[in-house]
Amino acid sequence: TGNQRYKDSVFSCYNQVNEQTFQEMFTIVSCFEVALRNAIDSLLVPTLGRDWLKDSVQDDGMFSNGRMNETRKIIEKAYNRLNRQGIYSHSKLIAEMEFGVWKYMYSSLQYRATGQCLLRAFPNKPRSSVVAQYNNTYIFNELDKVNSLRNRIAHHEPICFRLHASEIDTSYIVNEYQKIQTLFSWMGIDSRSMLYGLTTIKKLHNHK
Repeated sequence: TGNQRYKDSVFSCYNQVNEQTFQEMFTIVSCFEVALRNAIDSLLVPTLGRDWLKDSVQDDGMFSNGRMNETRKIIEKAYNRLNRQGIYSHSKLIAEMEFGVWKYMYSSLQYRATGQCLLRAFPNKPRSSVVAQYNNTYIFNELDKVNSLRNRIAHHEPICFRLHASEIDTSYIVNEYQKIQTLFSWMGIDSRSMLYGLTTIKKLHNHK
């Protein structure tokens, strides 16, 4: 029927928007991940040395504590592979890390292990108050949301539809976009110029 054809046409259009949004959000999350890891690295090199990530998993390294075993295993695996191939460098090891490694730098245990300095990666964040504590736990929780979005993208899950449903819903992706924009601004990064040309997600944001 004509009504069904209309519905099919609308759904096809939203599928196209979902795919375009998917590609743009992957770019945004990737840019944020690089910015975050570079900020963390620039804070830790002066205090822990130029090979701090490799050193962190040595016998007396800061991640040798059994309670940080998952992080240690990820770093060790990447380091051993690069070392076997004879191509290890600190920058290559940094680039090998998955987003979860950077997220867990803000867990209480690893935040203390790295010297409690990593909130300086977000110099423009609000000051903590009685009402809201913008501490490492807050940042960890915000990064966890980015990590969840990254996993949805990696698993090719629809991001302009309700999870596990065919109902069109752009609120999730618009909210995540806003959160990442906020984190960029807290880092002192002008994301508007960095992400110039990514138009689909901006249109969704402007029409929410």
